[in-house]
Amino acid sequence: MLLATFVAASLRRESSAASTPARRSSPPRTRSSPATTLACPSSITSSSTLLSRFDLIYLILDSPSVEGDRRLAKHLVGLYSSVEKEKSEHEIPQDLLKDYIAYARQNCHPTISDLAGAELIQGYLEMRKMGGNSKTITATPRQLESLIRLSEGLARSKLSPKVTRADVREAIRLMAVATQTAATDPRTGRIDMDMITTGVTMGDRIQSESLLKTVRQFMAENKGKRMVVGDIVKGIKELGGVDVDPEEIRDVVRVLDGEGEVTWSERGQTIFVKAGQ
Repeated sequence: MLLATFVAASLRRESSAASTPARRSSPPRTRSSPATTLACPSSITSSSTLLSRFDLIYLILDSPSVEGDRRLAKHLVGLYSSVEKEKSEHEIPQDLLKDYIAYARQNCHPTISDLAGAELIQGYLEMRKMGGNSKTITATPRQLESLIRLSEGLARSKLSPKVTRADVREAIRLMAVATQTAATDPRTGRIDMDMITTGVTMGDRIQSESLLKTVRQFMAENKGKRMVVGDIVKGIKELGGVDVDPEEIRDVVRVLDGEGEVTWSERGQTIFVKAGQ
């Protein structure tokens, strides 16, 4: 199954190829934990535009493990060692694998059977339902296209002329354990594809809109005044009883400055609320 998944990933897009540098994102904590796992998506430094183009996104955590660390260390040392490496009895020669993939790309063009098509539709609808009655987007047409490509790739990896229901189910499983995990909102634990497509979760958007509304209310009560970020933080705490990150206030003020409601001095970190607003 692992080999089939690898070959399918290699075959899913015959007409396009791209390479990007590997990137490492460090979560807020040094040790892996459930909290750290959920925090990982926000630590990904690649742009949302780039991430949204991948059919599968895997989060690989650096979890301490004696056995796992030993295997990794042996592998890395082996890359620089002249000692002949032990070969697995199931190991496939690299040249043979390349030839197999090239042959499958050129000669195998599976079509989606009626049953597989129905399974794709049902799988997509089930993914859409995962958001419940909330406004959170758990799947988009882009994910359906990804499922189709993955299903075709899985069929092609077996040189099968037809995409079967089993291929579709495996594609859905891969999507669930990969991309949807990367799109989990760390605060709600819910899948939110906006994290990948826009880089901002639905919760973040709602929170930002709420903060913008509160800051506007505070500004309306202080027309014609000049203030600093700390004054707004203090004022919002008095209005709603919540502490706000000064950097979030700066982001909101920059928006209001762009809309002409205030004048923001980046150098002096001061805000002048226009009396005419």
